[in-house]
Amino acid sequence: MDPNEENKDMKVIPGRPTWQQSMLRIANPEKSLAFYRDLMGMTLIDKFDFPQYKFSLYFLTTLPKGETYDLIPGTQEAHDYLWSMEGTALELTHNHGTEVDSEDFKGYYPGNKEKDGFGHVAFNTDDVYSACEKLEEAGVTFKKKPNEGRMSGIAFAYDPDGYWVEIIKRTDTGKILNEYNFSQTMLRIKDPSKTIPFYKAMGMKLLRQKNYGDFTNYFMASNCEATPIDDLDADEAKAQLGRMFGPVLELTHNHGTENDAEFRHFNGNEEGRQGFGHIGFLVDDVYTACDAIRTMGYGFKKEPDGGSMKGLAFAYDPDGYPVEIIKRGGIDFGDVKVVKNQ
Repeated sequence: MDPNEENKDMKVIPGRPTWQQSMLRIANPEKSLAFYRDLMGMTLIDKFDFPQYKFSLYFLTTLPKGETYDLIPGTQEAHDYLWSMEGTALELTHNHGTEVDSEDFKGYYPGNKEKDGFGHVAFNTDDVYSACEKLEEAGVTFKKKPNEGRMSGIAFAYDPDGYWVEIIKRTDTGKILNEYNFSQTMLRIKDPSKTIPFYKAMGMKLLRQKNYGDFTNYFMASNCEATPIDDLDADEAKAQLGRMFGPVLELTHNHGTENDAEFRHFNGNEEGRQGFGHIGFLVDDVYTACDAIRTMGYGFKKEPDGGSMKGLAFAYDPDGYPVEIIKRGGIDFGDVKVVKNQ
């Protein structure tokens, strides 16, 4: 079934939803920041500390080279920036104590085993071979180097928690000045005729669709500069992705899963498989947005007024991945803020 035809009349939910975050759990923020900030060139734009709950959140994004960011992570000013940004951040969640080796904690689960949903994050660069040489010199290890395997020219590095990080060549060299730009979050899906309409209702555009025989990849983005092309399998659709500065949500469908009533991917939050956490969207009004999401029938992990934090929700997408719904502009999350020196 063509996901572009199924539920084609479904409208975008109210409140201008935009994809704002992908969340991964990390064991040691010092090591993860050294990887994503210092090696992959991301900017730490904000931090939330919750000592009362014993966890901290770190938000990083790729800013255009030369753009100055002088806000102090953890301040109200940085919070205001985070919850109004038009781009997408990588949220790293640190549960305090995991940075210390112990018998109780054996590390987070990176996925990519049977029935796992989360696949990888990715970065684009001008020269994959040169980039990987420098990463290897910096101590990074690889699942696949660019000259290995059947598909040459792409690589998969391991981050400090063992998550796969794909390194992809840009379409045009020299156009994006950053050495790397955050370019993908990949999730496996069961039935594109359900998942694609869901994310279209969340304001995303389908920019590319490629059938590889046993599986099909769908690439979606929100609030992006790209324009959908009529032939989503055309070379130009692929080239357009490689020119984008912001990331896409890559949805991988292994053919046949849609016909198995019992099949379900693990979503990264099950006991013993915790690693990937969720993706998140900003909306103008959480309550109004959730009223529209509710009509799609996939349910909620947390309703806007559920739990102790009011005005924040987690919906489920058709595959059971949690989708955080956050008010544009933010709310008081109860974190311990950094106070700037006057």
